[in-house]
Amino acid sequence: MKVFKDLEFKPREFGGVGASLTLDNGIIVSVIASRGSYSTPREDLASPEEYSSFEVALLDEDREWTTGLVIPGCNDDVIGWQSREQINSIMLIAQI
Repeated sequence: MKVFKDLEFKPREFGGVGASLTLDNGIIVSVIASRGSYSTPREDLASPEEYSSFEVALLDEDREWTTGLVIPGCNDDVIGWQSREQINSIMLIAQI
């Protein structure tokens, strides 16, 4: 099973950092942190280690939002302010 440590973060074009990973079932996990995302801090920093929480989205193979379909109780396209441990849980749920 893939978890947060498997994400490879890169600088984003508009600031901050981001990573995406396609799971074996085709679901894409997108994790970002920046001034414009639901992360802590809401700043454009150079490394994921500088953030304590991130914005997470799940997409299908056609890059359509599936966050609300996969995560129980989620009624939005993204989930904000998620810790590394919470992202691990989201990723595990997405792989079931």
